[in-house]
Amino acid sequence: MTPAIEIPSRFRGPAGRGNGGYVCGRVAAYVDAPATVTLHRPPPLDVALAVHRDDAGSVRACDRGTLIADAQPAPDAPRLEIPGPVTPAQARAATGRARYFQDPIFPDCFVCGPARESGDGLRIFPGQLTGRELWAAPWTPDSSVAEPDGRVRAEIVWAVLDCPSGIAAAEAAGLETAIVLGRLTARLAERPEVDQRCAVVAWPGARAGRKHSAFSALLGPGGEVLAAARAVWLTVPWPRSTGTS
Repeated sequence: MTPAIEIPSRFRGPAGRGNGGYVCGRVAAYVDAPATVTLHRPPPLDVALAVHRDDAGSVRACDRGTLIADAQPAPDAPRLEIPGPVTPAQARAATGRARYFQDPIFPDCFVCGPARESGDGLRIFPGQLTGRELWAAPWTPDSSVAEPDGRVRAEIVWAVLDCPSGIAAAEAAGLETAIVLGRLTARLAERPEVDQRCAVVAWPGARAGRKHSAFSALLGPGGEVLAAARAVWLTVPWPRSTGTS
């Protein structure tokens, strides 16, 4: 058993739960190379999760014996490519155009919550590009999410790759209910530096019952792909009154 991990309340998604992408990134840190992380239970906040690693390189994060997430190496992680170029101007123009932001189910989400202030949440608000099945938003990281070397922490990159793909999946399918992250597979090539003008793009994949797949990528200032991910999202009933992925 390796040291425990804890998800601070800053990194919440739904109320009282960890943001799925951030949690995946924390667990993936114990896996060499690209990883797939599956969320089995809503990740609790401010709770020490015991991390177990086996000889095959797989990892389990548990809360008092209950499996919360597991991770394993992912040689099939998405390539560092996107369906087509996205300019910074296009990403800026698309910001906030997703229907989701008219009445967000998770307004306090660390990644996409409009109720979070700059320097606290990431405030990534993707919208669909005109005439394309591609969602995009700009993002400029600040020092609060960086390592001492000035580059964004890996788990933050995982978080960035989370919500945009969920919004793309839900809107492409015309969903009227909430969806939550079930699995995330990511490949990180380079972590951006603080104050670099980046962009996040996402596009939908296949659908099967409650499962909706989607893809996302983090682009650097020159449009280079710094990281890419494949996600599986699950539809869930969610009373609108609960507020605060």
